[in-house]
Amino acid sequence: MAFKRAFANVKPQIYAADLHKDPHQVAIMFDKVAAKYDITNDVLSLGQDRLWRVWTRRQLNPLPGERILDLAAGTGTSAVEYAKSGAEIVACDFSTGMVAEGKKRHPELMFVAGDATALPFADNTFDAVTISFGLRNVVDTEKGLSEMLRVTKPGGRILVCEFSTPTWGPFRAVYEWYLRVVLTRIAAVVGSNDPAYSYLANSIIDWHDQVELAQIMRSAGWQNPCWKNLTGGIVALHYAIKSGEKTQ
Repeated sequence: MAFKRAFANVKPQIYAADLHKDPHQVAIMFDKVAAKYDITNDVLSLGQDRLWRVWTRRQLNPLPGERILDLAAGTGTSAVEYAKSGAEIVACDFSTGMVAEGKKRHPELMFVAGDATALPFADNTFDAVTISFGLRNVVDTEKGLSEMLRVTKPGGRILVCEFSTPTWGPFRAVYEWYLRVVLTRIAAVVGSNDPAYSYLANSIIDWHDQVELAQIMRSAGWQNPCWKNLTGGIVALHYAIKSGEKTQ
């Protein structure tokens, strides 16, 4: 895989994005959408979320016997796919509602409630750590990435799948219009929690672009961060490694 360096009648309630919002408030929003979270995301992304998960799994390349931490795991949609490789997966999310829903759907997986800025794991525990569409919601991005580094073994890897910035100006303008106007209306029609998806739209627009996120990863101690754009840059996969000799 080649990488580059470095519905009119529905009136949504708009919440301004605040990347320093109290994590407990964000957790409560995700608790409320847990039951319909996966189906709503499928509709809002026009099915692209399934392709993004395929690309994420391919790049993560989980191997039999590896210990992998899946952060912001939600209901376990990604974790259950990683587990098919024979790797040992720990699914972690700071929303207890998501963890409860995940345990119900996938009792075969290990689910843990945890805050990305204070992970409940020992140093050098995992061969890889991955986080999909959750880094935006971490109250302190660099601290979260530093914690992920701490729990990863020397020579281990990180894979961040996150919304990013479309690279073509006209496409970026249409995408932002979709986020601001259409996304929350569709979410309301589907029946999910409207304020949560208003927050989602704004948090995506205000999030770091590809270069900025790579720089933050480097500042947190990750080596050689690089990325691959998906769907024109709507999503980017950021990959990096922890320095040191790989351990078993």
